[in-house]
Amino acid sequence: MRKAQRVHRLSHIFLISWGWRRLGLAFAAGAISALAFAPFGWFAILALTLPALVWLLDGAIEPESGGRRIRPAMFVGWWFFFGFHLAGLWWIGRAFLVDADRFLWLMPLAIVAMPAGLALFGALGTGIAALFWRDGWPRIYALAFAFATTDWLRGNILTGFPWNTWGQAFAETPVLAQLASVTGAYGLGFFVVLIFASPALLAENTRGSRAMPVISGLLLIAIAGFGAARLGAVSPGEYEDIGLRIVQPAVPQEEKWRPEKRAEVFSTLIEMSSQPFSDPYAERPRHIIVWPESAVPFLLTEEPGALSEIAATLRAGDILITGAIRSERRDGERVFYNSIYAIGDDGTILDAYDKVHLVPFGEYVPLESFFELLGITTLVQGAGDFLPGFRNRLLEVDGIPAFSPLVCYEIIFPGAIQTPDGRSAWILNVTNDAWFGETSGPYQHFAQARLRAVEQGIPVVRAANTGISAVIDPYGRIVARLDLQNRGNIDSGLPKYINATFFSYYQKYLFSCFFFISLILLTILRYVNRTRND
Repeated sequence: MRKAQRVHRLSHIFLISWGWRRLGLAFAAGAISALAFAPFGWFAILALTLPALVWLLDGAIEPESGGRRIRPAMFVGWWFFFGFHLAGLWWIGRAFLVDADRFLWLMPLAIVAMPAGLALFGALGTGIAALFWRDGWPRIYALAFAFATTDWLRGNILTGFPWNTWGQAFAETPVLAQLASVTGAYGLGFFVVLIFASPALLAENTRGSRAMPVISGLLLIAIAGFGAARLGAVSPGEYEDIGLRIVQPAVPQEEKWRPEKRAEVFSTLIEMSSQPFSDPYAERPRHIIVWPESAVPFLLTEEPGALSEIAATLRAGDILITGAIRSERRDGERVFYNSIYAIGDDGTILDAYDKVHLVPFGEYVPLESFFELLGITTLVQGAGDFLPGFRNRLLEVDGIPAFSPLVCYEIIFPGAIQTPDGRSAWILNVTNDAWFGETSGPYQHFAQARLRAVEQGIPVVRAANTGISAVIDPYGRIVARLDLQNRGNIDSGLPKYINATFFSYYQKYLFSCFFFISLILLTILRYVNRTRND
């Protein structure tokens, strides 16, 4: 009883807050929630911050006030998510220091403007929840439904940016992350919010409200049990008969594109690739060497002797896969792509993939003529704006399993590896997180790659210029890893994929089914509540 009284008193701090105090508490709760994500991974903190949000919404939403309940709820939601994204995405400002003479003036704007824009999705989420806000557990369900919906919208509207969605809170805990093999990241986020917002009901006196936190606790145990059973049923991982090397050159972004450094960067890659493979991978009949995104600071096909030097480092049958800038002529003009090349032992380019999902303002400028008036151009140093590739597809090279290539942040999109070509045996993610230094960004990026492996049941091979490079098995577990700012190679086997997951089969339909079923349930609950009140 005393514990319940303490929770009740705590809830009143939020319930009776008003004006700027309410918005300040929402901002603080959102900022603290960012600790649930990489590099910290303290997901249990959400059991404090999400109940605080529920209580703030309780105080902001007037029962039976019709449309007037939505606006105050959206204000609270916007401030909560502004704090959340500001604390979670501050590292984006680090990119503006790479070419500080040109872009430093934009850093404060970007650090504030991007979280402010993303917070609009959060405001929409609390606005949707307010439509179904009722006493007891239905409002917790409404909040989880609304946040899963707005996470999906954030990942799909305009160019999409599903960074630090709620499901990512479980990404670095393999036993909890396994549910993503069934629900995907957005469905996993629904359960995260449902479970950790439920303690808000401990402040209420009704038996039904007190039961919900207990049920949520049991649900968390069930999720962990499912994950433990899934991982426990796995025999030691099976591997392809291939030796895999990931090269992490750790070249600072500030130096990479300087003309006087280009030969040195290429020589470093060649030297690291030429080192003998460690046991037991040296005697494998075939090797794959992987370089990171845009690894060479020049157009590989136009640099005399570059492909010959690569060929000289490869044994017969070996393959080198590298990120590179690709150029071609189109309608008399030169255009550029952020690409992946597969290069054979004779220096021949066997296949190539062009990045489909480009980064706004990083690789191209939307509404270019308008932003050029403001002096805003792309941040990426090199050739200029990129064009997107035609579609996601498999790369199929003789002698190695077919794979899905993803460049940089293409890996953050659930379902990104859908291809009409069939199921891939592994996912290759090449990236360059050197832009963001030793901040939270590379850790968050890496956590999302782990969740893609769980969703699809496919191993991920990740090559990052400054880290984190890794081999991740189909269950999201780390086989081998090289941390930030460490120069070196990872020699490893290539894990085999497992049976297709439920999510990989039905990912096109899962969210639509969840959305409509939840919407029907919430509408029924709202009708029943009105009927009882009448």
